[in-house]
Parts: sequence; C-alpha cells; structure tokens
Amino acid sequence: MLRVFSLGPAQAWIAPWAVATLVLAPTTFAQAAKKKPAAPAPAAPTATLDRIRSAGTVKLGYRIDARPFSYQGEAGKPAGFSVDLCQGLAESLKTELSLPGLRVDWVPVTVENRFNLVQQGQVDVLCGAETVTLERRKQVAFSLPIFPGGVGVLTRTDAPARLKDILSGKPQPFRPNYRGVALQVLREQTFAVVAGTTAEQWLSQRSGELQVESKLARVGSYTAGVQAVADREVSALFADRAILLDAAKRNPAADKLTVIDRLFTYEPIALAVPKGDDDFRLFVDKTLSKLYSATTFGTTYTKYFGEPDESALTFYRWNALPN
Repeated sequence: MLRVFSLGPAQAWIAPWAVATLVLAPTTFAQAAKKKPAAPAPAAPTATLDRIRSAGTVKLGYRIDARPFSYQGEAGKPAGFSVDLCQGLAESLKTELSLPGLRVDWVPVTVENRFNLVQQGQVDVLCGAETVTLERRKQVAFSLPIFPGGVGVLTRTDAPARLKDILSGKPQPFRPNYRGVALQVLREQTFAVVAGTTAEQWLSQRSGELQVESKLARVGSYTAGVQAVADREVSALFADRAILLDAAKRNPAADKLTVIDRLFTYEPIALAVPKGDDDFRLFVDKTLSKLYSATTFGTTYTKYFGEPDESALTFYRWNALPN
C-alpha cells in the first residue's frame, strides 16, 4: 500500500514507471391550433478580428509562473518569450487593422482556468507555455509551434549515482538483476510534478507498466517543486526542460541542482487561440512566421534561452511558413 506524502494542499500517488523507460438541440413542437412565432436564432459569435477592431482592445492571457515563457516581471508587468511574441502580435494588429491606438489588456491566468478563459472569449491569445495535445485541441486551437518543448527532470547533484543513471538513460553493462535493482531504486524515491501540466499527464497515462509504486507529489508551482528538490523533500521534479533550466538557475541552491541532459517527450509549445476562428488563427500564424524570419528574432531567443544552436535554428526555419 502507498503512504500519503504531501508538499502542500495538492498531492497524489501514481506509479511513475516512466522514469525507468523514461446543446441540447432545440425540439420543434407543432401546434395544430395556434403556432407561436419562432424564437430568433442566437447570433453567431463575433469573429475575433472583428471584435478587436470594434473594441479597440486585444486581450492577451499570460501565466505568472511559467518562466522563461511567461511570468510576472519587474513592477508586476508580464514578461517572457511567449509574452514578447504576443507583443509582436499586438504591433501587427495595430498595423493590419489600422489601429495605432490599440489597447493591450494583459490577463493573468492559472493552470486551472487558462483554456476556459479562451473558450469564454475573455482571452484572445494565450501567451504561456502551453503544450499542444489532441485533448487540448478539443477546447482551443493552437498557433504554429513557438518552441520545441519536452519533459525533463531536475535532481540534486549529490543524488544517488544509480538514480541519476536511470534518469539519464545511461547504458548499463548487462547484469541479470539490473532491472530489479533499478525498480528498487525507484521505489525508494519521491518524485514531484506541477499539477495540471502535461508532465503530470505523461506520468499518469503510463502508470503501471513496470508496476513500480513510487511516491509522487503534486506541487503548485515550478518554484515550489525546485525548492522541494533543493530541500531534499523530493528526489526529482519532472517538468518542461526549458522551465527547469531557468528555475534551477535562479534558485539559491543552484550549485546543488542539476537538470539531466535528456528529454523524455517531444512536445511543441504554442499560443492558444479561440477554436473555430480560422481567420484569426491565420493572422497569428502569419505574424509568427514574420517574427521568426526577422533579423531581431535571434536576439529575442537568446534573451531567454541563450544562443540558439543549429537544431533551434532549424526548428524555426521549418515553422516559418512562406506567404
């Protein structure tokens, strides 16, 4: 049986074996004697571009805790790679819609409400660290990918060598009992994940394959998860690798933390936009393509992730669509 472990108000137990293998339609009633006039059909939702033009405002949602993609910067202002891209989108809207006085409303969102706010029209573009998944595409649409994301793992530099070997996928010499040893190592660990992220879903969907019952704690933020690793409350934190690299670097115990050089998944990160509005999505994609091709894009990328290597450059070349 599993014992309960808590780092805060939210916690759960799953089997993180993955570390090893790392509206109702209206009914018409005919009335023979007397027919009432039909109720007017509900008006079609206003297209996003039309609403922006009419209101003179674009509503951009941003996460306050997903650095370096989206976070609260100096004086509480939105900052981050995704935020910079959305600022470029706002400039494009000013030009294309002839709205030099366009107002930008920055709407803070949470992991729990971010997609609902897009669906409800309270956010036009979600400028966060959102991984594109088939399940999420039932709720919202996504732009061109803005970053090649994926689940990584952070642990302490003094973590047991066997654990770090398992997490890194380091080849091991053949030993008849190696698998049993690896499973026992995992049983002794507690792993953390930020609630509501694809890292959590990834571990949950694959639970049970190795039948390794290990403790997994849900934490409320990346900062809390990194601190839990630093304080030895958990053995490792699984999250988007780019976020882990940034969070570890800013932690006071940065010299005692390490992000394993491995991606367990490959997940495109993109901007979320209202579902069913192809014209607006096309506008966003055209803007991103122009931004990727601009000479200033390298500076924007370097500001948050360091000098782009050839694989990063290739990613944006492939995703910058021609006219």
